[in-house]
Amino acid sequence: MVEASHETAVVDGHRIHFLAAGDPADPPLVLLHGGIIDAAAVSWGAVVEPLAREYRVVAPDLLGYGRSAKPDVTYSLDTHVDVVEGFVATVGLDEPAVAGISMGGGAALGFALQSPERVDRLVLLDSYGLGRELANGQLTRLLAKQGLTNKLAIALMRRSRGFTEASLGNIVHDTDSLSVDAVDAVWAEVKRPGVGKAYRSFRAAEVGPDGYRTDFTDRLDGLDTPTLLLHGEHDEVFPHRWSERAAARIPDSEFHLLDDCAHWAPRERPATVVALIEGFVPR
Repeated sequence: MVEASHETAVVDGHRIHFLAAGDPADPPLVLLHGGIIDAAAVSWGAVVEPLAREYRVVAPDLLGYGRSAKPDVTYSLDTHVDVVEGFVATVGLDEPAVAGISMGGGAALGFALQSPERVDRLVLLDSYGLGRELANGQLTRLLAKQGLTNKLAIALMRRSRGFTEASLGNIVHDTDSLSVDAVDAVWAEVKRPGVGKAYRSFRAAEVGPDGYRTDFTDRLDGLDTPTLLLHGEHDEVFPHRWSERAAARIPDSEFHLLDDCAHWAPRERPATVVALIEGFVPR
């Protein structure tokens, strides 16, 4: 079994915690988690160890999440892209493959577009940044303007593991199929001081009157990085047509629709995610 170590890097004066596993001589693979209540061990906890048998896996807690610093900044996607680029340079990773889910997918894609020479392969899972339309329209805009609902949900989740598990029904196809570890990881994370702050800032920064502000679609024709796009068939956060459309525009790309899966593929279909990454990223 490959054990992950807890390590720390300082990026632009901010402490970034990350998990590291695998042989440093193996090809580097960076894993970027999503938003709301997330961290490296939350979304990627089931796949770090199997992936580390073939790769040098490095999975940071993004700025504002997990054990990383939570400064008073605007947590726009641009902020996360810049921190990811700084993190990769600080840790000394040479042209890693970068995989990201949801918000982390948007950060991975933004990094590859900003510095294509620094990314060897790109894996996007149910990625943000591939469309503008809001899943719940006006309700999403309303929630983006106020943080009370998010704070209330976090307070309720802290009080009840059962409520935490039920809440995951918003991002998974079948909560009964989730591992105990997946639910426990979220329940532990929701109790961390400052949780939710970065997501509320991200939502306020990224949701505008015309939908999501960041949409890389028009730039995909010029993306030279080989890209694997994975998307859950039942994703209600970002529609799978986003990834299908993106795959049609990216010159060197593959698309896989994941059945029995919604928005949280590394936890809903971990073995499938590992197999697809291993089949795409050189070892």
